[in-house]
Amino acid sequence: MSWAWEYVPDEAHVIDGLPPVLVKDVEEKAAEPVRAAEALHLDGTAYEGTSPQGGNGLVADGMFVYQVVPRHERVYIFQVTAW
Repeated sequence: MSWAWEYVPDEAHVIDGLPPVLVKDVEEKAAEPVRAAEALHLDGTAYEGTSPQGGNGLVADGMFVYQVVPRHERVYIFQVTAW
């Protein structure tokens, strides 16, 4: 398995109706917590602790809420908000 990000429960639920430029910015910015988690948890599947605290990612026209789950080697994006 390798580290990646994904929308939860699915893409349609999280980003449906949002401006494409916002979605593009969120998807580019989501790579940052993925890289950080990958560097911190070289083998996430062997992780035995509780999942780290989630976070917020800020982009030009909004923000997104995410959670890092080392055992899944995933950064899950739960919500995207436009302003």
